Amino acid sequence: MRELKNIEERILDRALYLMGINKTCDISIRAIAKEANVNISAINYYFRSKEEMLRLVKEFYFENTMTVSAILNSEEYDDEEKLLLAANEIMEYSLRFPGNSVIYRNSKKLADLDETSRKIIDISVDVGNRLSDLLRKLIPGDEASINYRCLIFMSSVNYLTEYEGIGDFGSTHFIEREERMAYLKLLIRALKST
Repeated sequence: MRELKNIEERILDRALYLMGINKTCDISIRAIAKEANVNISAINYYFRSKEEMLRLVKEFYFENTMTVSAILNSEEYDDEEKLLLAANEIMEYSLRFPGNSVIYRNSKKLADLDETSRKIIDISVDVGNRLSDLLRKLIPGDEASINYRCLIFMSSVNYLTEYEGIGDFGSTHFIEREERMAYLKLLIRALKST
């Protein structure tokens, strides 16, 4: 996952966080400034407009999704390792920045009007297809059962980061990489055995 290095990226980070918490891309500049612990003038300094800031938030999302894509393209890992590492990266990013689904939905609406939104949809579809292809290689069964298992896998990766009751389960459980990897290994083993 790309690490944040400066004030501009901290503002983008907090904007994405607020989008996730509020389930919308329509977040006030004042709220973002407060969450990022900067003056409103800092936001105006780094970004010409709220629309420019949203475009850069989407670029940040895209760059992090490219990390998942790089794992899936790597010759260094076997198929199961690619699946585990990519799913872990998705979970880590989604836990850290809960605005992912909001950005995706916003991009889907604007894909025909906005190049950045189109890039997000294209890379997201590509990553989803490659994850499904890996699952098809690893999980035995007929087409219908494989499709259901792919749905179970994708839901199990994404739901935990979207589920607002995660605190009831113990939200710290998935913060650590080792815990996420253990969960994902168990998930793959369960899907292989059914």
